[in-house]
This record gives sequence, structure tokens and C-alpha cells, in this order.
Amino acid sequence: MRTRKLSLGLTVVAIFVAGFFMTGARAVAQTETALYSFGGLLDANGSSPQAALVRDAAGNLYGTTLYGGSHSFEGELGWGTVFELSPATDGGWTESVLHSFNDDGVDGVQPESALVLDATGNLYGTTYGGGAHDYGTVFELSPMAGGGWSETILHSFNNPGDGYTPVAGLTLDSAGNLYGTTVEGGRYNSGTVFELSPAAGGVWTEKILHHFGYNGDGVEPFGGATLDAAGNIYGTTNGGGAYNAGTVYEIIRKTGTEKVLHSFNNTGEGHYPDAGVILDAAGNVYGTTSVGGQTQNCSGQRCPEAAGTVFELTQKAGNWSVKVLHTFLSNGLDGDIPQAGLVFDTAGSLYGTTSAGGPNNFGTVFELTPNAGGSWTETLLYSWGDTTSDNEPRAGLILDSTGNLYGTTPGDSSGYGAVFEVTP
Repeated sequence: MRTRKLSLGLTVVAIFVAGFFMTGARAVAQTETALYSFGGLLDANGSSPQAALVRDAAGNLYGTTLYGGSHSFEGELGWGTVFELSPATDGGWTESVLHSFNDDGVDGVQPESALVLDATGNLYGTTYGGGAHDYGTVFELSPMAGGGWSETILHSFNNPGDGYTPVAGLTLDSAGNLYGTTVEGGRYNSGTVFELSPAAGGVWTEKILHHFGYNGDGVEPFGGATLDAAGNIYGTTNGGGAYNAGTVYEIIRKTGTEKVLHSFNNTGEGHYPDAGVILDAAGNVYGTTSVGGQTQNCSGQRCPEAAGTVFELTQKAGNWSVKVLHTFLSNGLDGDIPQAGLVFDTAGSLYGTTSAGGPNNFGTVFELTPNAGGSWTETLLYSWGDTTSDNEPRAGLILDSTGNLYGTTPGDSSGYGAVFEVTP
């Protein structure tokens, strides 16, 4: 039995030197509301959400919790849930558990990934463990006539040969195929990119598109797979590459070959990306690194530690170059340690979270706005304080049509996580 190590918050050591160095970040007052706060590890409604949300056309929010639910392990913690938050007429939100995972040798356990929603309302996701071989699963939840949801296990990962330990969410293409990553397993035990394709009779077929870990390749893809219009797949690895500091990769659909677009090198670019990437209309690639970045010239003063970056990869004549759009600083003002990916708005601004930093070192929501000439301006939209149990966000954000941001916090020593909204 593979049991996920209990983790209810991120312990961060930050260097607070606001008196010596000022960041260029702007702070703008926003309103943060906890739409729902989760209970303890055995709470039937779930506990400790780790991933981003997905929103349907009616405004309902769907997500996963790592713990809680109606099934438990030796009375200590639940195996996790899929939940729905529905807006109520009085302005509040109602939470419903769509599925409680059960370590019964079939079901998966402990989902820490976001869900994906298809056009008919089915939800797809991954679990870290469980399944027929206890190496994780891909599952589908389908709404039933008359109410309730039915779960189907589409794939149970199985070592050796197969990948295992999927921690990222899935991507759905127009033909109904699912794409994802595993952190472990594969030919070199360094993770995989896989595709699941539906066939007649409800059977799904898995195909491993790439085995990480060979000859300078990246290793451990914690982030998911992103598709472009041609079906090429982009993503990151947390380690490996030319400098063993992580990579950005592309899998070319026509040939099935993988190409390392960039190897992070610990010299100002940041390193160890935890999340996947997004693409703009021109094919440029954007993402975050969880540590490192460009050092500052402090003229003899004590400099704050670089604590992660937002980066852009652009292609010219077949070659890719990296540009750091922002370096986060552990200075008591800026956010630091961005573990999640990014989201665009219609104007081209980028939004994300940091799991630490801000005035109270409990994490932030930030916006990066492009300027004429190629520079970007960072604005801290919200910084968590130490008086709330919903803080230290590790997951990315989603946007609605009016610019409201939604996300999750995993919980800490005084709470068990929440779903939040940040409004302009």
C-alpha cells in the first residue's frame, strides 16, 4: 500500500530585508473571500485541496481534495474527494462531494491534480496512488440521470514499464483523447508523458509518448501536458537537462520525438519548475520556476534572495531563447516560491500565485502586465495574513468573464484548506 506522506502546508524560510531593498512590485487592494473552508483529515466533505479548479458554464466550481471523504485509512485520514461548489441565490456557495475515493484495490486514492471537463459534463482526473496495482489511476466521473455521479477507472498505472505516480492534471483534445504525465516509472524510472484514447465498448488504451531520463533529458515532470493547435505537447521537468536544474520540452506530434527546448542553468533564469506551461497565440511558452532568478545590484547592501521566476520562451529560426519576465524576491514585499502555473486574461496579462512571501510570508496572488518595449510590471493583488487558515497557495488560478480569480489553498497548522475568490 502506497500512502501519501501527510503534508498540510509549506514551511518556508524567507529572508526579510525590506528595510534594505525595495521591490518594484505594486500592491493593489483586492478583496479575497473564502468561498468554502474544508474540515479535518477525516471530514466527509474533504480536506486539503492541492490543485486548481475548473468552472462550468453555469459558474459551478469543481476540484479535488487530497484527504478527507467518507473512506479512511486506519481512522487517521481519508483518501480524498472530488467536490463541486455551486453558487447559491443568497450569495453563498454550497459544497457537494461527487466522489469519495476508496482504497479497495480498484479505486484510486489521494488526488492532487486539477480536473478537466468535457463538453457533455464529464470530469477527468488522476490519483497519486491506488488502483489495481497501487501506482495511481486516471478516472472519469459522469453525471447520472436523476442525480449522483458514476466513477469509471480508465487506467491503473502498473510498474515496471508503465509510468506511475501521476500528480498533474490531464489535457483533453478535440477527439476525446487524454494526455498527462507521471513523475516516476517508464523505461528509465524518471517519468513519462502518456496518451489515453477511447475505443469501442468503453475501453481506453494507454500509449506512452515519451520516457524521460535518457542522455541529458529532463526527469520528473511534475507539471502536466499542454497541447498546441497542431497537437504538439509542451511541458516542464523539475530536474534533469544539461545542468540538472529542469527543462522545458516539446514532443512533436508528427514524429513522436521529444526535444528539450531549454535547460535551466542556475545562473539567473531560475530553476526547478514545478508546474506546466501555457502558450500564447504566437506560440511563445510561459511558465514559472520555483526557486532562483536574477540577482540584484544592491550597491553593498544586503540583497534579498531570488525566490523563483516567471519566464517566457520564444522561437526564432528554430532556436529557443529564454527571457525572465519577473524574479520574485524574499524581501517581505514581493511573493516568493511560485509552485503553480499561469493563466492569461484577454488583454495578455498573466496571473499566478506564490506559496510564500508577501508582507506576512503566507503567499500572494500576482499579476504581470506587459508594457511597451517588452518589459512587464508586477502587481500584488492579494497577500495572505497570519490570521486566516486559508493561505500558502500552491495551485494555479482560473478567471471568469468578469475578471474574478478563483483558487485553492491546501491548509496549514490551523486549518485544512479553502476555495477562495479574489475580486477586482
